[in-house]
Amino acid sequence: MPKLAEALVERKALQERLARLHTRLAASAKVQEGDTPAEQPGELIEEARRILADIKRLTMQINFTNLQTSIPGSGDGTSLMEAIAERDRLRDERNLLEQLSNAARLEPNRGYGVTRNEIKWRSTVDVADLQRQIDALSQSYRLLDTRIQEANWLTDLIQN
Repeated sequence: MPKLAEALVERKALQERLARLHTRLAASAKVQEGDTPAEQPGELIEEARRILADIKRLTMQINFTNLQTSIPGSGDGTSLMEAIAERDRLRDERNLLEQLSNAARLEPNRGYGVTRNEIKWRSTVDVADLQRQIDALSQSYRLLDTRIQEANWLTDLIQN
């Protein structure tokens, strides 16, 4: 029985094939009068439809498995789906704080917040505190992602 991780790898490969088909379809969409396309658009569309059906099947199996599977070692029975949603939340919060931190940094080459027009700029947030929060979120993300990856390789894909 295939593992969940194998299904994820297969789905990614199918998505990459589909992206390449988009390019091939666009290249074969028109030719100069009297020429023939290198590939027939109708055949490419049929191949894309088969790939899309495979992606749909795998996505449904992956999502069903994620919903039915608990993270190993989670005493509260946290499902893979919940863990993935939490990992995404951690990533998004970290990205938000990184953007804020980057925007708040004063550029040393500009006179430590003084512009040539003598306008003084100051940070409205504590950049060092933001960095501590970013580091904590990054660590939580890494730990949770490791548990998710472990579960992916230990869990059999539920094929419905």
